[in-house]
Amino acid sequence: MDKQDLKLSKKLISSYKKRLEKEILDRSIKLRMPHNKFEEVVNNNNELINLKKALKQLEKEYESQN
Repeated sequence: MDKQDLKLSKKLISSYKKRLEKEILDRSIKLRMPHNKFEEVVNNNNELINLKKALKQLEKEYESQN
């Protein structure tokens, strides 16, 4: 991937991650979950964990091309 592709991928994944976190927050509020439970759900959500890993990998690739 070139730098432009990496930058776009990072932007798209970050955007999706933020939307997913917002969806979890909105549902937690709707269900009146305690804040600490919301944090636990976010920290243990497999999809969010994978997105964070993907973002780190993209960052490493981007830095290695500099």
